[in-house]
Amino acid sequence: MIPFNKPCVTGKEKEYMQEAIQEPKLSGNGPFGKKCTKWLEDRLKCEKALLTPSCTAALEMTALLIDATEGDEIIMPSYTFVSTANAYALKGAAIRFVDVQADTMNIDPIAIEHAITEHTKAIVVVHYAGIACDMDEIMKIADRHDLWVIEDAAQALLSTYKGKPLGTIGHFGTISFHETKNYTCGEGGALLINHESAVNRAEIIQEKGTNRSQFLKGMVDKYTWRDIGSSYLLSDINAAYLYAQFQFADKINEDRIDSWNHYYETLKPLMKTGKISLPYVPDECVHNGHMFYVKTENEKVRQQLIDYLKDQSVMAVSHYVPLHSSHAGEMYGKFIGEDQFTTKDSERIVRLPLYYGMEEEDINHVVNHLYKFFKI
Repeated sequence: MIPFNKPCVTGKEKEYMQEAIQEPKLSGNGPFGKKCTKWLEDRLKCEKALLTPSCTAALEMTALLIDATEGDEIIMPSYTFVSTANAYALKGAAIRFVDVQADTMNIDPIAIEHAITEHTKAIVVVHYAGIACDMDEIMKIADRHDLWVIEDAAQALLSTYKGKPLGTIGHFGTISFHETKNYTCGEGGALLINHESAVNRAEIIQEKGTNRSQFLKGMVDKYTWRDIGSSYLLSDINAAYLYAQFQFADKINEDRIDSWNHYYETLKPLMKTGKISLPYVPDECVHNGHMFYVKTENEKVRQQLIDYLKDQSVMAVSHYVPLHSSHAGEMYGKFIGEDQFTTKDSERIVRLPLYYGMEEEDINHVVNHLYKFFKI
């Protein structure tokens, strides 16, 4: 069976984890944690990066940083993972789901503008498949209405929009290091802070609401409870694993993009028959090869294709069920405007296997069976 995903391993992880174990500090913000945050800050040019136990945790930190509360409204795409909405629903804010653009499956700026009310506090964008949203237009809307912008860049590390790394354009960005992501440590994440005045408070929230980070820097002689917060730290063992991946970041990126391009070029003739659609990458975007998907004619054909590929030892999978149609989505939010593409296009998506080190022979096996399925 060709798996849908294989967690990335570079070969240096064991060595660095063993090195971390020899250190007297295994908790968060240890030696490897500092190496990882420095790498993120240098590479992405963000004001500050904090490692977190997950992208979910990083999103929850943004809810605290913008003081989301009951009566606030948060606008986001319905086509996203549950963590995007959970972070703000946990604080009592109402979620206003809006439509996506069919070509990228990213949030539609026109739908954002129509969903804004006097209670709107933030826009949360999701860079689906590592391909950027229309950030120029979204930032203009946010500026006009004085709104926070949070970039859920869980899938988008090393992707760019007009040369700017994703996660560094809005006020905050969040990254995932889950095993399905390009760079992983099993479970992990990062909060990117691009709003200078939020740095000190973010460090306090990360340290259970204390100013412990200031204490460790010698800025205060003792640390105390200063704000609400939680344990939003990544252990140094996880950070050691992650640092091994950062050292090979460009190699991993190039490998995934090569696989993505091979899928695209070999499936173009099939796309021209009208049997499938392929991902669209706007000219101003550079993606990171996070995901390769095709769209079928409808949900029925999608399931037939997934079943067929499974019989040919290929694990292909669907993706998000739009949140507004879920039980919790109906409780904590509602869809604003017309659902032109979110439901219809989400039911057409089939994600194909793609991981670091995937053999060209395996990609060809997947592609050949797509042609056979469609009898081309």
